[in-house]
Amino acid sequence: MLPKIIRYMKGFIRIRVTGYSTERFLNACCHKGISLWELQPVQGAYEMNISIQGFRQLKPIIRKTGTKVVIVKRLGLPFFLHKYHRRRFFIAGAFICVCLTILMSHYIWNINITGNQTYTDDTLLKFLAEKNVANGMPKSEVDCDRIVKDIRKEYDDIIWVSASIQGSRLIIQIKENEDSMDTSTITSDNTTEILPTDIIADHDCVITEIISRNGVPAVEKGTEVKQGDILVSGQVPVTDDSGEIISYQYYEADADIRGRTTIVYQEKMQMTYEEKEYLSVEKEEYYLSIGNYRLRFASIHNQYDSWEMHGWEKQLKFGENFYLPIFYGIRDAKPYKSINKKYSAKEVQQILSDKFEEYCKDLEKKGVEIIENDVKIYTESEKAEARGTLTVIMSIGTSAPSQLLEIPVQEEQDESGE
Repeated sequence: MLPKIIRYMKGFIRIRVTGYSTERFLNACCHKGISLWELQPVQGAYEMNISIQGFRQLKPIIRKTGTKVVIVKRLGLPFFLHKYHRRRFFIAGAFICVCLTILMSHYIWNINITGNQTYTDDTLLKFLAEKNVANGMPKSEVDCDRIVKDIRKEYDDIIWVSASIQGSRLIIQIKENEDSMDTSTITSDNTTEILPTDIIADHDCVITEIISRNGVPAVEKGTEVKQGDILVSGQVPVTDDSGEIISYQYYEADADIRGRTTIVYQEKMQMTYEEKEYLSVEKEEYYLSIGNYRLRFASIHNQYDSWEMHGWEKQLKFGENFYLPIFYGIRDAKPYKSINKKYSAKEVQQILSDKFEEYCKDLEKKGVEIIENDVKIYTESEKAEARGTLTVIMSIGTSAPSQLLEIPVQEEQDESGE
């Protein structure tokens, strides 16, 4: 890459060599130390690139070999400047553009965050802004180690963070904790101690099935439970030969539990709606944004009361990682008139039925079995409503920290029975 840049800065010439002794011409150039590159046969001749200094040394070689040399193209910065030497403002503008590009390459113009699921980009960018990390800051002021520590300190469920600079981008990669509950703790001797978790009911229901893998079931099939009741305990009692509890073993309770419960369903809608009648008029605006300044071409202003705005925007970049603080895009304004209409009874029935059917499909995807449906549609002058209850069999239970049980203290009696 560097040799190409040097050749372009010095300038070079594309020549075509014809005659009966073109091989002698090439050998003579090699003997004189004249550099030739990108040699190609073209219609009984040869084309090649040669430096300006090398071209000036060709006269004796051409005379000696009887060849003919024709200039095909002049390339490089010296020829470019000579061609546009009268266009001083153009050259000055190009020079300023290059200088500004080099200057802007020392700043961050794009912050890219990947791996986040719980927290949105806007949330994390706002937090970084509070720590003075934002677009437009010099690269020299970016402390990647500090960014990593700040994010880890602020968000406990982010377990891994990486920050790096590539081009004019600050790339932050994070990994969130997939388990929302930490069920272990570190003791004073640096060993890991498991803290027990129970499975508790998250709905009022009647248990229809329970298969326990870890822990002690606290209910059985047919048991009626309330929300918050313990279904499976993570504390397994350890007994002695006489059946007395002497300690507990701790586990993360794990079980498949299903129960019969009732779900309340409600869906409302207005009887009237607004329909948009789009007009044939369409306003289009192109714009270029540099920092806080925006240059507009055409205008989207119009005399209509209502219109929709559509468009797109892109940030200027070179390659994958060299972003610039320059944005360009298009905005379209489509005027429309609002017409108030009213649904018919049949349309209301269809809309609410479709929404209820979609709701039931979502339940089935989650493994919920619907065994009874008592949902009805009620219509009034201004609104309509589908409401009622569904009796379902569904997965029951959620994890919760276990309340540690106390070990019973056995009173000792002396041999005399006192």
